[in-house]
Amino acid sequence: MGGDCWAWTGPYQPDLAAAFRRAQDDHGFPGLTVEELWRDPEWHEYVFTGGTGSVLDQAGMIDAADRFNDGPYMRPLTDEEIRAFAPDGRPTIEVWRAALDDDRLFPDRAQARCTVLYTDGEPTHIAYWGVTAD
Repeated sequence: MGGDCWAWTGPYQPDLAAAFRRAQDDHGFPGLTVEELWRDPEWHEYVFTGGTGSVLDQAGMIDAADRFNDGPYMRPLTDEEIRAFAPDGRPTIEVWRAALDDDRLFPDRAQARCTVLYTDGEPTHIAYWGVTAD
């Protein structure tokens, strides 16, 4: 079985880690925090054999410069990675979707990425995308 690609956007906020946690809370399981889910061995089994195809499949966010590629982590794109598909460094939703369509941005299994998206030069969204672990 191969990992499934997923992608969606959420509202912009300057702190990407806080936005990521909010996105997880907004799409979580009622009555359980993300931290509680990730402490549950049954959750690990669920995520690593299928998962949700969302930000819930990532245990936490790592730094953009961190090249740790073994695990369920959300990593913001570096400036260099952003400029590879958006030369002005301010990708729009349309530019991001086009880059996703030709598979330039998808990471390896059990990994996810995020970046700020712009409308008329202003930050308006955060894009989240990744590949399930299965």
